[in-house]
Amino acid sequence: MPKTYTVEKDYQNSRFDRWFKAKIINIPQSLIEKIIRLNKVKINRKRAKSSYRVQSGDVVEVYDISKFKINDRTRALKYKPSRKEINVYDDYVIENNENFVVINKPAGIAVQSGTKSFKNIIDLLKNTRYFENHKPYIVHRLDKETSGVLIVAKTREYAQLFTSLFRIRKMHKTYVALTYGKVSKSKDILKDDLVFYDNNKKIIQKAISHLKVLKSSNDYSYVELNPITGRKHQLRKQLYNIGNPIVGDDKYFINRKANKKKIKSKNLMLHAYKIKFMINNIQYNFKARYNNDFEEFLKKNL
Repeated sequence: MPKTYTVEKDYQNSRFDRWFKAKIINIPQSLIEKIIRLNKVKINRKRAKSSYRVQSGDVVEVYDISKFKINDRTRALKYKPSRKEINVYDDYVIENNENFVVINKPAGIAVQSGTKSFKNIIDLLKNTRYFENHKPYIVHRLDKETSGVLIVAKTREYAQLFTSLFRIRKMHKTYVALTYGKVSKSKDILKDDLVFYDNNKKIIQKAISHLKVLKSSNDYSYVELNPITGRKHQLRKQLYNIGNPIVGDDKYFINRKANKKKIKSKNLMLHAYKIKFMINNIQYNFKARYNNDFEEFLKKNL
């Protein structure tokens, strides 16, 4: 006899293979296709397709798949935080409602696990009271070393909504940064063709950001940035391109030997300060205070 499952509202219009990985067993795509070919699953008593968009209330029948094993790599990357780490996140929460949480992400922790990042925000949050009856969904990212406003959805519906808002540029983000050198006040927009490589293939992406100089000296500048596009390391690369790399950036910097007199920082001085958006005619505005290191550097040098 097959085991029977009913698709919840949270997975409305999701691909069947994604629902299957999340709710039944997390196995490689090739094995899911094999299970389908072997007619081990049915949707509403009909033959399944991996690309089928499931609907709330769909009935999925799963026959014996005991010989298929959970993806060991996925299991190995799970991070188990201590109780102390979990409790600390009460101090970072800016907003908590039934649909999403907004936190002030600390610098030095990745948003999700990866090959170089084991400890991560998502595995921490899923163990807090804020996600007691929910799964955290990533809707945007901050670099590991960047602090500031981070939204995490509680439902797939809101995750899809936020993803759409980001795609049509209705999520308005404001960053602040401390840079080396005096940034010209006449420079109010940054436009670049940023290059990155994917499997040795060169890809060029246009990047646009608005720039405002808040304070400056001959050695440092305090700037506000509004990215219009959302490219990887966009702000870091763009400030480097105009000769004003961000203080504490070990990836995009200019001739460090020639800048021995300049103060170095163990932290990247880039902070996601504000985010604003509108849902159902309600305007949301959230701010995240920058950390003590950022504030101290600003007081001492500008």
